[in-house]
Amino acid sequence: MLHDPLDELVAQTDAYMETRYWGGDAMPQLSPGFGPDIFAAFLGAELEFARDQEHRTSWAEVFVERWEDVLPLRIHENRYWTRLRELTRRLAEAAEGRWLVSHLDLHSNLDALEAIRGATRFCVDLYDYPDLIEQANDQVRALYAPVYDTFHADGAMDRAGTGAGWIPAFCEGKCNAIQCDFAALVGPEHFRSFIGPDLEAEAEHLDHCIYHWDGPTSLVHMDDLMAIEAIDCIQWVPGSGSAPLVEWLDLLEEVQRRGKSVMVYCSIEELPRFHERLRPDRLFYSTSAPSLHELERTLEWVAANT
Repeated sequence: MLHDPLDELVAQTDAYMETRYWGGDAMPQLSPGFGPDIFAAFLGAELEFARDQEHRTSWAEVFVERWEDVLPLRIHENRYWTRLRELTRRLAEAAEGRWLVSHLDLHSNLDALEAIRGATRFCVDLYDYPDLIEQANDQVRALYAPVYDTFHADGAMDRAGTGAGWIPAFCEGKCNAIQCDFAALVGPEHFRSFIGPDLEAEAEHLDHCIYHWDGPTSLVHMDDLMAIEAIDCIQWVPGSGSAPLVEWLDLLEEVQRRGKSVMVYCSIEELPRFHERLRPDRLFYSTSAPSLHELERTLEWVAANT
């Protein structure tokens, strides 16, 4: 009998969950996937996997030469789709009653279209072929809910609750992290025409969601993003070469003033600086500590200072 690599992966995941301490409100969970362009793979793209151990990621191989030749876009029940469904179901079986299968990192919307066309050509397409891009975008938008619901059921999330993809949050109903990293390359007009309606549809399909907001050039969309009522929480990522997150407290305060919660990745040493400035009732920390003692001390500090 041939060895199935999924056996080892499921066993390693189970061992990891059992040997790690999950403090505070942390829920042990894993988001399965084959990299950030998995939605593009479902649309028919092949994935190229990084070959070095330092950068464990993948990216979609561009395959769209003419939009007319690939529309309408649909989900291909290819090896990525079938294998990931199998992995999700097997993880759910192993996790039953002890840890959670979180949802996929679904880079849908214009992120998926950019992945199958290539960033430069896709930017030009927005001006040269707006009608075709509108068709493609409407089709991808319609695919988000059935893709989400398929893996929600495969991961037994309908019974156990849902983790927010790669972000370690939890919801008893449907939740996920949503994003459109491509928004950093367009102005407000294209955000309002395409991205805003996409994000609103995705967020409204979920009971709760966190928006992964990436890079200073995307700050131009602040007003439009904050206007999407169904987005509950913002995870701001300053981007490579920018000041660290702790230097963006003015922005995080403004997000809270506009009615959104904020998620903060930080060290236990940085945590008090965020806690001093931000409203605790709209604040979600994700942190780790070098020892159980340090983690419990931090949890006690947060409780005493909230």
